[in-house]
Amino acid sequence: MIVIGSRGSQLALWQANHIASLLKVETRIEIIKTTGDKIQDVPLSQVGGKGLFTKEIEEALLDRRIDLAVHSLKDMPSELPDGLILSAIPEREDARDALIGAPLREGSRVGTSSLRRTVQLMAMHRGVSIEMLRGNLDTRLRKLDEGHYDTIILAAAGLRRLGWADRISELIPVDVMIPAVGQGALAIETRNDNGEAHKIAHTLEHEASRIAITAERAFLAVFGGGCQVPIGAHATINASQIHLRAFVSEPDGTNVKRGELTGADPESVGRSLAKRLFATA
Repeated sequence: MIVIGSRGSQLALWQANHIASLLKVETRIEIIKTTGDKIQDVPLSQVGGKGLFTKEIEEALLDRRIDLAVHSLKDMPSELPDGLILSAIPEREDARDALIGAPLREGSRVGTSSLRRTVQLMAMHRGVSIEMLRGNLDTRLRKLDEGHYDTIILAAAGLRRLGWADRISELIPVDVMIPAVGQGALAIETRNDNGEAHKIAHTLEHEASRIAITAERAFLAVFGGGCQVPIGAHATINASQIHLRAFVSEPDGTNVKRGELTGADPESVGRSLAKRLFATA
């Protein structure tokens, strides 16, 4: 019996059940409430700290209450706690952000609590009104349907996974709105003990997704990560070359730095681009 730790949202449980179905062993899902789940009335950028959606699940791993954890990779800090490892990154879904609702126009009420999205949205359409939107994916869609917003921005991957792709009114190209690091990918985390859970999880590894996300997380690590900094990175692979596109800015949206870099080593590409943008900040 492999015990899988997961948050309790509809999307998180879909992800955990999806991974369980691929493992081909007997599993049980343990729902764990995280700090990010408990705080719903303020933007995450104002909460502080790292691992808001992972810390309690990682503690359960270290305490051996669960055997593996399924996370949205974009929720994971750039550094893992001692004793834990990303045993597998399955094949990535669509990494793009999506608009749901009416087309953007001056005065549109746009729901998002992401600094990354807010900064890039303001660069796309000046004159829109950014309003805080928290809650699970289904809650956010309900708030849109109730008329609290004209448009909301969500990750396309979550909508596709829950069968709501038809709600997407526009997919935003990655060169217009750079996704969060790891957006669209799942992470399977286990103890770093080469145990049975690690070996089973590793069978779901997707090499190309791992390479791309390694570059993105190397970029994130230079800046320290967290929800307090508007930061995005997206890597693609062509033959043996990794192309990384990234941006970072001040929390208030000023001093926006964007850049691109191509190379063969994902760690080097990520660090080098981050240091280039950091040097010009």
